[in-house]
Amino acid sequence: MSKKVRVRFAPSPTGPLHIGGVRTALFNYLFAKKHNGTFYVRIEDTDQTRFVPGAEAYIFEALEWLGIAPDETVGKNEQFGPYKQSERKHLYKDFAEELIAKGKAYYAFDKPEALAEARKACEAEGKTFIYNWENRGTLENSFTLSKEEVAEKIANGEAYVVRFNMYTPDAEEANITTTDLIRGEVSFKKELLDDKVLFKSDGMPTYHLANIVDDHLMETSHVIRGEEWLPSLPLHIALYEAFGWKKPEFAHLPLILKPVGNGKLSKRDGDKMGFPVFPLEWKTEETTSMGYREQGYFPQAVVNFLALLGWNDGTDKELFSLKELTETFDLDRVNKSGAKFDPEKNKWFNHQYLQQKSDAEIAELFAPIVHNHVETPIETITTVVGLVKERANFVNELWDLSDYFFVNPTEYDAKASKKQWKEQTPTIMQELIAVLEGIEDFTSSNTETIVKEWLTEKGYGFGQVMPPFRLSLVGAMKGPHVFDIAAVLGKETSIERIQKAIDTLS
Repeated sequence: MSKKVRVRFAPSPTGPLHIGGVRTALFNYLFAKKHNGTFYVRIEDTDQTRFVPGAEAYIFEALEWLGIAPDETVGKNEQFGPYKQSERKHLYKDFAEELIAKGKAYYAFDKPEALAEARKACEAEGKTFIYNWENRGTLENSFTLSKEEVAEKIANGEAYVVRFNMYTPDAEEANITTTDLIRGEVSFKKELLDDKVLFKSDGMPTYHLANIVDDHLMETSHVIRGEEWLPSLPLHIALYEAFGWKKPEFAHLPLILKPVGNGKLSKRDGDKMGFPVFPLEWKTEETTSMGYREQGYFPQAVVNFLALLGWNDGTDKELFSLKELTETFDLDRVNKSGAKFDPEKNKWFNHQYLQQKSDAEIAELFAPIVHNHVETPIETITTVVGLVKERANFVNELWDLSDYFFVNPTEYDAKASKKQWKEQTPTIMQELIAVLEGIEDFTSSNTETIVKEWLTEKGYGFGQVMPPFRLSLVGAMKGPHVFDIAAVLGKETSIERIQKAIDTLS
């Protein structure tokens, strides 16, 4: 790629960062790193009415957690700063006026009630009101007012907006046609488009003007964003042309779809089905929304499953490190169609990353949970992790899978007790205690060998001994190899548990 790649993620601080936004940030990051370019984050906070305290910090914390922090942003390598639109608002008025001077934009003074009447009249005819070339000659704007009237209204402090002159019949091309890097050629009829508001008399630009001006001034080479912005593409291209600027290349990512049914993934889907749609937990006075971090997901697993929502490398490979994704990622492999979100598959990804970690790594993560219940040496926790981790998707599931290693059972599974604890079981278990007491080397393999020899000698069946042995140690019919459990517990504790089961269940 010949030109210097500069791509951006431009969120609005209006609440927690949706997982769809995270994927957009990820794809921008991967594209930048693949081409030795720059990934920057610009905070688009021109709409102060929707500003939510804490949202901006949340965005940066989420990107840091995921390992895709920007190269440039607020307070970091601000070569093209400021990186907050609210701190750039002094820039936009001049650009709005430049468009007016070129005849590419115009002042509109329409009162809300006048626009409401116009909408009502259109609806009465079964039409949708669009402020454009067809009706702007009947409204209060630069097309129906003289220059002097316009100047007088502005001087008098009347509220106005600056609208873009999208189309004038016979004056220009009827279509806007361009190439989207994902969707190929796309074309839009100008006559069907409205004259969007670019600037308001309160001194604030709308998203469209600020976005284009900032992308130009910050030398954005590629705009990679969600497909919900596709309807805005013709306006953005028209704005670049109106300013006489070279436009960036555009790529519109497919939607992330609901796990069940049709439509875009929403917070409601997560609430209903019990999975997060935000990278980090988000709390308000009224509610708490789940986050992938707090649910126990590894950031690498979240990055991995997000990367495969709408992209693949053309093979069956599913597990990618961030480095591998960076080397492999290509917009040519991004799908046009939406990608269905699969919460169960996401758990599978986390399971894979859990299994890849060493027992010692997992033990360090698991230790605080264990120590909430009982102080235990890290060596013991590491051994236990090695025995039970295959059954876990998350570190926080390990306690339920292994609590009996650390805490004596206080009760015994009723169904298992009824089935496994027979009339002769107490006698057999008392004999087993005697056998265990005589074992010096209480390793799993040695204990198993000696107990099996005793079984053969006594003529006991496995079913007479092993299930009640497990029930005594665990309190239920679960867990890894029973002799592995006994080895971790040690001879003394194993015998104490068998004796307690005899006393309780007999």
